[in-house]
Amino acid sequence: MSEHVFDIAGIGVWGPEIEFPVEKQRSIAYAEATNDPIAQHLDGTFAPPVFAVVPALTDMADQTMSVVPDELMLRILHGEQDFRFHRPIVPGETLRVRSKVVGIRGKSTGVVVTTLGETRDAAGALVNEQYFTGFFKGGVWPHEAGIAAPAHSFDEALRDRAADFVVEQQFDKDQTFRYAEPAGDPMPIHLDDDFARQMGLPGIIIHGLCTMAFTSHAVLSQVALDDPARLRRLAVRFSKPACPEQLITTSIWHTGDTEGRRVYAFESASGEGDALIRDGIAEIA
Repeated sequence: MSEHVFDIAGIGVWGPEIEFPVEKQRSIAYAEATNDPIAQHLDGTFAPPVFAVVPALTDMADQTMSVVPDELMLRILHGEQDFRFHRPIVPGETLRVRSKVVGIRGKSTGVVVTTLGETRDAAGALVNEQYFTGFFKGGVWPHEAGIAAPAHSFDEALRDRAADFVVEQQFDKDQTFRYAEPAGDPMPIHLDDDFARQMGLPGIIIHGLCTMAFTSHAVLSQVALDDPARLRRLAVRFSKPACPEQLITTSIWHTGDTEGRRVYAFESASGEGDALIRDGIAEIA
């Protein structure tokens, strides 16, 4: 197969800055749509941590696609997501968002494109940063350019001891329909069973970021239930999509402290034992 052409000149180039007013009702709807148990999210004091993707998602996707050849655009899979939180988003504020591609890496099965998004408040202070990693299955580009996303791999030695916390949750039958609107993600694989099957899926699948939101609740409910603003980093690798009504079990290990933060590794599996989330990491101030 001939090599695909990626636009390496686009690496490191910031896209245009966009404004995003954070509506309180949308923030609350996002919390409700992800079965968030945390009071400060449900009453609109703070937006849930994974809501941070909502202001930036379209911009990060546009910047990612700007370096990708047309024939690969529909082959994208969301590989990883890594949030760095400076403070929670407060409903009612207006945010400013911009993104840039920071790296492109060829692999034997496709090409990885990493995009960095940053969100600032009206005064210009950083609210959060996030790395979006897109995997273009079947892409052929045996090169490396720019930088990779920061590592957050799981230490297999942790399996030698029991997890410190194990949290069981369950997706609702209508989870994807409730999630799509406040998340701004109406992709038909999450809403149309026939279309999802045509795409080779078992049926409607849960949005990956909805699954990530569930894991954030699992961690925060154990280590920072009363003060979710202490979350400073949340990163995952998406392994397999979940389905409505599936059980999800998240196992969490405290791995030590770094720079005054408690660090937790986690992974999540379905009730059938399939890995949904791998290489999870959370840092709590």
